[in-house]
Amino acid sequence: MPAMAAPSARNDFVGTLPQKVRRDFSSVGYDEAMRRAREIVPVLRERAQAAEDARMLIRENEQLLHETGLFRFHQPKAFGGMELAFVALVDIAAEVARGCPSTAWNIGNLACHHWILGYYEPETQHEVWDANPDALIASSIALAAGRAREAPGGFIVNGRWPFSSGVDNCDWNMLAVTVYDDDGKTAVDWRLCLVPKSDYEIIDTWFAMGMAATGSKDIKASEVFVPERRALALARCRGGLEHPGAALNPGPLFRIPIVAASSHPLAPAAVGAAEGAYELFLGSMAKRLGTYTGARVADFQAVQIKLARARCLIDSARQLLRDSAIAFQAAAERNEVPDLATKLRFRAQSAFAVNQAREAVETLWSCYGAQGLYTRDPLQRHLRDVFAMSQHFSFNFDIAGSAFGLHALGGPYASPTM
Repeated sequence: MPAMAAPSARNDFVGTLPQKVRRDFSSVGYDEAMRRAREIVPVLRERAQAAEDARMLIRENEQLLHETGLFRFHQPKAFGGMELAFVALVDIAAEVARGCPSTAWNIGNLACHHWILGYYEPETQHEVWDANPDALIASSIALAAGRAREAPGGFIVNGRWPFSSGVDNCDWNMLAVTVYDDDGKTAVDWRLCLVPKSDYEIIDTWFAMGMAATGSKDIKASEVFVPERRALALARCRGGLEHPGAALNPGPLFRIPIVAASSHPLAPAAVGAAEGAYELFLGSMAKRLGTYTGARVADFQAVQIKLARARCLIDSARQLLRDSAIAFQAAAERNEVPDLATKLRFRAQSAFAVNQAREAVETLWSCYGAQGLYTRDPLQRHLRDVFAMSQHFSFNFDIAGSAFGLHALGGPYASPTM
């Protein structure tokens, strides 16, 4: 498919691209979803520069993802989604990232919000999906960025949230808030507030060295009323069926703890970015001759060893993410909630996997040569993107590792949302 011109990233461009037809993906299984993901990789690779220039999820890519259903692989079947097992989130996002890491980040991010919406009150699910089953929902999970106070029937929300990926393309936003008591100092609750686009402002701060096409702009809300049914209590989503959406969605996918698994939608983009870099490296090095010596670069043992190291790092990172995703699903199928030690271990593994992906790209880059300095060479985009991804709070291994280590050593680790 030919590349198409990228749209401008203006705030009057906000909202999900309207679809002429309603599509039902409830009969699409894992194998078919993966086939569709593989099929669009060359298209996304061709459009990657246009997406980066636009600094957002370009409309052409959004439309492609609507048509293939790759936003809706974790949406409940009752609303026309695939409702695939949790590991699909790892595999689909990693596959797509081979072509465009930023687009894969948005797929994992926006698709997981279909999953999370399945935890909300049934009335809220119907409100969103009866109107538009393709509705896109952004988020910002920074609990400290948003403040809320109780009001009759709901909450009054204020805050400015960073890094709301894909927000230009969305009709709704899930804004994390800490609810304070009347004194404004004591935290009493933690909510994920679903807010329509008319109730928040998009602030264009996204001038970034990597992941440019994610459009991860700031969000501001002032004195916004959020009804109780649109304010998901995260303490009720730590695993099992305590959450209000269980009345509609009792399946295993909706028994997985949200916060404990919250890094899984994003980490696979880094693994896929590394996989894409590996493929680009192979394609270049297999035929390259040294500019100064004329020797075949592929014959250098140092290059061969670095290639092997990168391959092992990528394979290890992928396996860590897949194993924990499968374990989350298996526990849910047994109607069991993983204990805190397991949750912390899986979060540490996600951070470790992203760091392995970054190291893999760094390893390839270290012997790629000056060709990679040109912006026309896509390997430099994969390098910048995986560096940017690794800066996400969830992938700071010092933070995730210390939480695991503290608890493992009998320390007083506590989190009301884990």
